[in-house]
Amino acid sequence: MCDEFIHPGLVTDSRLSRRSFAAMTVATAGISSTALAQTNGIGANVVEKDVEVKTADGTCDAVLFHPAGKGSWPAVLVWPDIMGLRPAFRDIGRRLAGQGYVVLVPNPFYRSAHAPVIGENFDFSNPEQRTRLTGYRAAMTDDGIDHDAVAYLAFLDTQPQASKTRKAGVQGYCMGGALSFRTAAAVSGRIAAVGSFHGGNGLVTKNPNSPHLLIPKTNASFLVCQAQNDDTQQPQMKDDLKAAFVAANRPATVDVYQANHGWCVKGGAVYNEAEAERAWTALSQLYKTSLA
Repeated sequence: MCDEFIHPGLVTDSRLSRRSFAAMTVATAGISSTALAQTNGIGANVVEKDVEVKTADGTCDAVLFHPAGKGSWPAVLVWPDIMGLRPAFRDIGRRLAGQGYVVLVPNPFYRSAHAPVIGENFDFSNPEQRTRLTGYRAAMTDDGIDHDAVAYLAFLDTQPQASKTRKAGVQGYCMGGALSFRTAAAVSGRIAAVGSFHGGNGLVTKNPNSPHLLIPKTNASFLVCQAQNDDTQQPQMKDDLKAAFVAANRPATVDVYQANHGWCVKGGAVYNEAEAERAWTALSQLYKTSLA
């Protein structure tokens, strides 16, 4: 769920100023640029490149990351939250690549706008600003999301750095949690691991397209990290998810973290570094065991 109560305060990132973002775009547009990714004190050379992915509905702007040097690594798709592809999600992609993955972070709203879709200060409590984002999300139909997922994994498969083991991961934040469930069902032959972070109450609904109903169509292990305020609003959801995983015989961990919706993404008022790092450690372990 993404509303003014779940996302309090401003989401800020000075890198989204016109001048800073223009400089960053020039640095990565159309060329491979090698950056030093610092992840918990561990440096790793990572290649970062802005790319375009052809989909059934058009062309998606995205960013691709992979370790520098020769080799091949498992593929991972990252679905951003409702504020879309922005520097905070480039940081996530860069960090993952530094750990040994080929990572694609798409602009989920490419049908409506080029990334980034917010500026350096976004107030989620502002109805006008919030309505614009929810309108972008409404343009993403279930069929469209499924087709996008297929296109994104096909694009990753064309990358020479991507491992040919056929095992890939997908992770999502906020609305991206539900999109990750859909991806695991739409590309079930590829996705072996799913991470959902503060996916909100949209993971279990009474609608026939509820993401939890897709679990039997997947072949993945799951990590579901829920926010404490999401759990307060819908405490039964974690039990419904656990029951669905058991019924489908899918390995899964479902935990409620001591942090609020949005806690994993830097720049938000609710960012919680300690709990974000705990979630990252759990994700790293999931990928280590599932994508080998």
